[in-house]
Amino acid sequence: MSDVLTPAVNALTMTGRCIRLSRRNVDSLITSLMLPLMLMLVFIYFFGGAINTGTEYVTYVLPGILVLCAAFGSSATAVRVSEDMKDGIIDRFRSLDIGGASILAGHVAASTVRNLLSTVLVLGVGLLIGFRPSASAAGWLAAAGILLVFLVAISWLSAAVGLLARTPDAAGGFTFFMMFLPYPSSAFVPIHTMPTWLHGFADNQPVTPLIESLRGLLHGTPVGSSPWVALAWCGGILAVAMGVSGVLFRVRTA
Repeated sequence: MSDVLTPAVNALTMTGRCIRLSRRNVDSLITSLMLPLMLMLVFIYFFGGAINTGTEYVTYVLPGILVLCAAFGSSATAVRVSEDMKDGIIDRFRSLDIGGASILAGHVAASTVRNLLSTVLVLGVGLLIGFRPSASAAGWLAAAGILLVFLVAISWLSAAVGLLARTPDAAGGFTFFMMFLPYPSSAFVPIHTMPTWLHGFADNQPVTPLIESLRGLLHGTPVGSSPWVALAWCGGILAVAMGVSGVLFRVRTA
């Protein structure tokens, strides 16, 4: 029985370690919390008056900000995993019989906790400046569940990038990709307002169905197949990222 519980206990220990490291890195923690808030305020107060979405812009844009917040926060996992691989601490963990799955799961769990905190912060500020969701209890639960699945999937993808990158600086480049992906989607403007040649990508990338799902669920409007498409994307990303992470960890520590 203890052999079965050991990986879970190790993962919890690694999660605690990653959370403590996050608390000590105050600059990074403040940036991950404040940048999404600043972006939300910039879009709402600087650009919102010029963008016609058929509704209050804060109502339209906040689901996209939640996804942008999650993507940015998760990308920091790539840097932390790369730092662990570079600093040699992995050898110490392996000498204590802590497996790669537990180490990576700790990074992913800590990333999810950090992102949940920043999501609550963004949602709270959104409510203060005019966001008025009309979701039922079931809608709130469904939206939270879909967002949580996305957080876990994108955190595992970040862990894989951290293993693939040879330096923390290279892993940090993943931040740009994750920050960019919500822009060619329905996060900030309706897709039909974009150039025609961009519609295909914007309609068929993982972020768009996720945002449409959150937007519909939080406002009690029809969501169609968007939640299932979003979950399929997240499930595919999660499966590939976990598999690739396992292979990369074995290669890097061989």
